[in-house]
Amino acid sequence: MSGRPDAPTRLARRLGTTDAVVIGLGSMIGAGVFAAFGPAARAAGNGLLIGLGLAAIVAYCNATSSARLAAIYPESGGAYVYGRKRLGEFWGFLAGWGFVIGKLASCAAMAMTFGTYAAPALARPLAIGAVIGITAVNYGGVQKTAKATRIIVAVALGALAVVVGAVWLGGSADTERLWPIRAASVHGVLQSAGFLFFAFAGYARLATLGEEVARPEQVIPRAIPIALGITLVVYAAVAVSILAGAGADAVAASTAPLAIAVESGRLAWLSPAVRVGATIASLGVLLSLVAGVSRTVFAMSANGDLPAPFAAVHPRFRVPHRAEIAVGAVVAGVAAVADIRSAIGFSSFAVLTYYAVANAAAWTLETHQRRWPRALAALGLVGCAALALALPAASVIGGTALLALGALVYGIKRRRIRF
Repeated sequence: MSGRPDAPTRLARRLGTTDAVVIGLGSMIGAGVFAAFGPAARAAGNGLLIGLGLAAIVAYCNATSSARLAAIYPESGGAYVYGRKRLGEFWGFLAGWGFVIGKLASCAAMAMTFGTYAAPALARPLAIGAVIGITAVNYGGVQKTAKATRIIVAVALGALAVVVGAVWLGGSADTERLWPIRAASVHGVLQSAGFLFFAFAGYARLATLGEEVARPEQVIPRAIPIALGITLVVYAAVAVSILAGAGADAVAASTAPLAIAVESGRLAWLSPAVRVGATIASLGVLLSLVAGVSRTVFAMSANGDLPAPFAAVHPRFRVPHRAEIAVGAVVAGVAAVADIRSAIGFSSFAVLTYYAVANAAAWTLETHQRRWPRALAALGLVGCAALALALPAASVIGGTALLALGALVYGIKRRRIRF
C-alpha cells in the first residue's frame, strides 16, 4: 500500500476538526447509553460507576496511543497500519482482523438496538433495512456521512438531556441508590468496564478515517481527546441519573434502562421522546461503524490480507465502495440472527485486542515521536488485557477462536507465498 496520501488511488481529504469530532461522537454516543448499561449493571450493580471510570481510563490510554500513531501514519486502517509499521505484518493483521470481526458484531448490535427501540415486533426486518440504508449513505461519500452524523448526534444528545432532566425533575431520583457501592466482586466491576468499553471504542473511527482528514497530523490528535472527553461527561451524567432514578436492579433487568428511569417519575410521558432518540442514536453509531469497518477492509485488501477487489475506490465518490457493500451485506446477515448482549461482549473482546496492538505499537515510538508519556501505552496494554479476560467466558472463548482462525489462515497464506 502506497504511503503517499495524495496518490491517485487514495481517498479524498475533506474532513476538518469539527467533522472529525462529530464522527467520533456519533460512533460513541448511543452505543454505551442505549446498549451497554444493562449488561454492565448485571455484572456490577451500581459498581458500574467504578467500571465506567476504569473503561474511561483504558480508553484514554488507547486514545493517546492512537492519536500519536495516527498523526505519524495518517493512513486508513488504524492499528492495522500501526501494527504492520511498528511490530510486523502478523501483528498488524491480527489487529485488523480483530477490528473487523469485532466491529461487525458492533454493527449488528446497533442495528438490532435500532429495531428493538423502534418496533420490537419488527426488530429484525427493521435492523436489516437500517443496514441497507446506512450502506447507501456511506456509499455517497464521507462528507455526507459527516453531515448526517452531525444531525444524529444533536438528536441523541437532546434525548439524553431529556433522560437526565426527567429523572431529576420528575421526583424519582434517590441518591441513596448510588451509595454504598454494592458490586458483587472485583471481577464484576472489571466485567462491567469491559462492557462499557464498548461505548468508548468509537474514537478509533477517526484513526481509520486517516486518509480522509485534512491536516491529519494536527486534526487527529486534537479531535480524539475532545470527542472522548465529551462522551465521558455525557455517560457519567446518564449513568448517575438512571441509577438514581430506577436503581441498579431495574437497570440490569431492562432492555431499555433509560426509558425505565424516565417512566419511574412524574414525567413518564417523556418516555417516547427517549425511545425516538435511542433509535436515531443507534443509527448514528451504525453510520460511523460501517464507515470505519469498510476503511479497514479497504486497507487490508490493499495489502493483500483480504481479497484485492475490496481495495477498489469509486471514481466519483472516492470511497471504497466494494468494501462498503461487502460490510453492509455481512452486517445485514448477522443482524438477522444476532443477540445484542452477546454481540456486545464479543465485540469488546475483539476490539480490546485491536487496541492492545495499538498500545504495543505506541510503546515502540522514540522519545521525539511522543506527545504523551510512554507509561500510558503500557497502562493501556495491561488494561486492555484485564478487561478482555474479565468478559463472560462465551465472549472470551468465541473471540479467541475467531482470532486464532484468522491467524491460521494468515499463516497458511504466507506460507504459500513463501514457497
